[in-house]
Amino acid sequence: MTRIRDAKRRDIIPTWLTSRDELTTAAKWVATHYGHVAAYHAWRSPVYAARLAVQAPRGTARFLGGTMRWVADKEGEPVRLAAVRREDAAEYLKLSRQRDGRVRLRTLAVTLASLVGVTAAFALYVLAPGWLQAVSLSALVLALGFVGTEADQPVATRAVEVPKARKLTSDMVLRALAALSISQINQAMAKGHDGFAFTAPITRDGPGWRAEGDLPYGVTVADVMDRRDRLASGLRRPLGCVWPEAVPEEHTGRMVLWVGDQDMNKAQQPAWPLATSGEVDLFEPVEFATDQRGRWIRLTLMYIAGIIGSVPRMGKTFLLRLLLLIAALDPRAELHTYDLKGTGDLDPIGDQVAHRHRAGEDLEDIEYAIQDMRALREELRRRAKMIRSLPRDVCPESKVTSDLASKKSLGLHPIVVGVDECQVWFEHPTYGKEFEEICTDLVKRGPATGIVLLLATQRPDSKSLPTGISANAGMRWCLKVMGQIENDMVLGTGSYKRGVRANMFAWADKGICYFVGEGEDARIVRSVYVDAPAAETISIRARALRQGLGTLTGHALGEEPETDRTAAFDLLADVLAVVAADEPKVWNETVVARLAELRPGVYDGWEAEQLTAALKPYGVPTGQVWGKTADGKGANRRGIERSKVHNAVAERDRWRKAG
Repeated sequence: MTRIRDAKRRDIIPTWLTSRDELTTAAKWVATHYGHVAAYHAWRSPVYAARLAVQAPRGTARFLGGTMRWVADKEGEPVRLAAVRREDAAEYLKLSRQRDGRVRLRTLAVTLASLVGVTAAFALYVLAPGWLQAVSLSALVLALGFVGTEADQPVATRAVEVPKARKLTSDMVLRALAALSISQINQAMAKGHDGFAFTAPITRDGPGWRAEGDLPYGVTVADVMDRRDRLASGLRRPLGCVWPEAVPEEHTGRMVLWVGDQDMNKAQQPAWPLATSGEVDLFEPVEFATDQRGRWIRLTLMYIAGIIGSVPRMGKTFLLRLLLLIAALDPRAELHTYDLKGTGDLDPIGDQVAHRHRAGEDLEDIEYAIQDMRALREELRRRAKMIRSLPRDVCPESKVTSDLASKKSLGLHPIVVGVDECQVWFEHPTYGKEFEEICTDLVKRGPATGIVLLLATQRPDSKSLPTGISANAGMRWCLKVMGQIENDMVLGTGSYKRGVRANMFAWADKGICYFVGEGEDARIVRSVYVDAPAAETISIRARALRQGLGTLTGHALGEEPETDRTAAFDLLADVLAVVAADEPKVWNETVVARLAELRPGVYDGWEAEQLTAALKPYGVPTGQVWGKTADGKGANRRGIERSKVHNAVAERDRWRKAG
């Protein structure tokens, strides 16, 4: 009873009948397919008729020759000749008498048919109207032409070239697994056992076949995935058609093998619903990719932070641009886009709708970005206070909702930050640490306040993608990577050992990735392809939505950001100005007091700990410093060394000159 109670029940009604979208897509495909076939053959019907007319004489000869052979009982001739070779007179006489009877009966039938046919043809010629004569003669000519058709020269050509994909059978699966050179599988087969115990019949699943079962004891799905190229060879299918997958809720030896009719990277995707019309609510799921079976995969961009990782030229930037286009179609969303590669891939979005946008990694680009990120950190704090101040019945979950985001007075609209080649930020010699601290804070606390951070990198390692960020990002997209370390940096520690391995993707699998998010385990998906002209068109539509609601701001309007007060002054230079050269070490509390006197509008209210945090990105440490209080007593308190501030200034100036 326990086993039956825990068993998985299969759907009574197929999924495509319960999904309106899938049913609509299937109906449109059927109508388009057969409409194309009908139009294709209708247009070529005169050519088909001409071919049949040309072949009619050959068809007439074949018909007459076949009739004469039938009358003469030619099909029995080999048997009679065999009796002659054996010199079996009795059998030969018996066969001869049988042949004579057949010939007499068939001759009579042909004679009667000829008389009836000639009479009917004469009557048709005399009595029938001209159109009926033409139709009858044409039908006779076409029929004779069909008889005269050669097997290798068909009259009609194919309107649709259907891929020659063989049905997947259990024998094919077992043969392919045996070719993997996995010892446990080979030992099981040598002992007469199956190398794969099927737990369900092989079934048609979308544009392919699905097989599910258990591997031998000690063999994991990861072992098979490591040999995916051999598996494809054993199945005699292209590599992009063969997708072994683990079953997350089962043991590591339970495998689902899906074999498609076409390469996943070549199969035609359904049209993206947002490509030509529609807008988005970022708090609701929206289509962005398809799985191996061509079914839509949805994601919700709110309440997440995301990481995109891959080697170069695999579609990382296109995927980031797609996600930003989705965000752009929510007219409430405020976009901050940074193309640190500097090629302008994000310009269609940045120039049309982004509140802040920059392309490049020059010093002014980095300083523009750090000023923006500092402002976002302050915005994060403001939002946290705003959410905390709202009544419980208005904000019961202590997070931004779609209704709250629509209230302009609260200023809780979605903010989406997209950064391509984010390693440029985190490896920057001056601002790298500060970028890391701010982004880590946004990843941890931003989702609840309506701030979404999307980072893309081609070097997913601990230096390019700090662990404080990678460990807290809830949504991951991993295109092809080269090894285990990069794989786990993007998809999470232990993913490689669980069989989730993005290094198995081929170089041709552009846009195909492992997707982790939406409460699901890792899935293989193919993102929607949107090229630059299409991205420009969608961005223009998104701009029109913003203009209608009055939410177009910042860079898209040609406005430059207001100068950040703290960014307008040089902290290191100010510290050197208030600490005399004859003071090698000074307490933090003394420094901030002097800074407040120097620039009250900037440093007023600073605490000793705030100075420590502000100096950290510049590589200036603080430590225990011996000094005397106002009453002359000695004490150890946190402070700075002037020489280290001076060294940091020299190093920064040297870097700026080199840049």
